[in-house]
Parts: sequence; C-alpha cells; structure tokens
Amino acid sequence: MSSDSPSRSDSQSAAQQRFLSLFLRSEREIFRYVAALVPNVADAEDIVQQTALALWEKFDAYDPAQPFTPWACRFALNKTRQWIERHQRWRALIDGGLAEELAHRREELRPELEARLRRLEGCLGRLPEEQRSLVEGYYYRRQEISQLANESGRTVASAYKALQRIRQTLQFCVEGGPEPEGRMS
Repeated sequence: MSSDSPSRSDSQSAAQQRFLSLFLRSEREIFRYVAALVPNVADAEDIVQQTALALWEKFDAYDPAQPFTPWACRFALNKTRQWIERHQRWRALIDGGLAEELAHRREELRPELEARLRRLEGCLGRLPEEQRSLVEGYYYRRQEISQLANESGRTVASAYKALQRIRQTLQFCVEGGPEPEGRMS
C-alpha cells in the first residue's frame, strides 16, 4: 500500500460527500425539470437516476464556483433527449406494425418452439443425475455458481466448464444431431 492511499481515499470520500450534498439539494429541481419534459413519473425518476450517475462520473469537471443545479440540469436535458430518442424509435417501430409482426411470427413458430421444448425436457431426463442437478441448480433454482461448485466438489471454473459441455450436449440432443461421445446415458 502506498503512503498516499489514505489521503486519496479521504479525498474520494470528501468528493462523494460533496457530490451527495449538492445532488440531494438539487434533486427535486432536477426531477421537476425532467418531469416537465416526459409524460410519465416513473420515466422521469429513471432519467434522474441516470442523470445522477452521469453527474458522478463527471463530477471532477464541475466548477464549484458555478451553481450546481443548472449544471446538473444540462446533464438531465441530455439524458432526457436520449430517452425521447429511444422512446420515439420504439414508438415508430410499434406504430409501424412491429408488435403485430412479432406476435404473428411467434404464433407461426409456436409449434416448433413447443416441439423443441418437449425435446429439451426429454434430453434433460437423459442426463446423468450429477449433470441434471447442476443444470437445475443453475437455471431453475438460480443458485450461485460458487454454491453449485462447492456442492459438487468442483472449482468454479470447472463448474462453468461442465455447464458449457452440458449445454452443448443438450443443444445437439434438441437439434437431433449426433451426440458427443460419452455425454448422455
């Protein structure tokens, strides 16, 4: 550890406290500014959060001799413009029939997707118990890989590698292709 680490840490902490103090005093005003530009309160709250992150990233460029709120509102305006652009792009796609096209395409693919799901269930049933347990733990029970590795007596890296091999085996099985040797029972 270098001799300047405590002072750098103290400086970072002081900067965080200064930022929080300034931001919290201005947050309502920033919110009102954004809320006047977007129709939905939840969207305005999201934009204010994105603005806070952007402000923190650029806080070292802030001139303390200038008022904080107008500086912050410029960031909020940019974040709002980005939100409006994304929103208008999606609106144009939806108005252009994208939602209906996606629903139609999903309906067309439903028999194939259902057949693939049935094949996957059969393939999962053919996995050796240890492999099936790893897959179920990771994908269905949403366990951490470190926990699964520990339970199976593996390292985290080997657990990831085992999952990768199992996914490949399942893909070959579902697609009806040749199974890699020694993978399924």
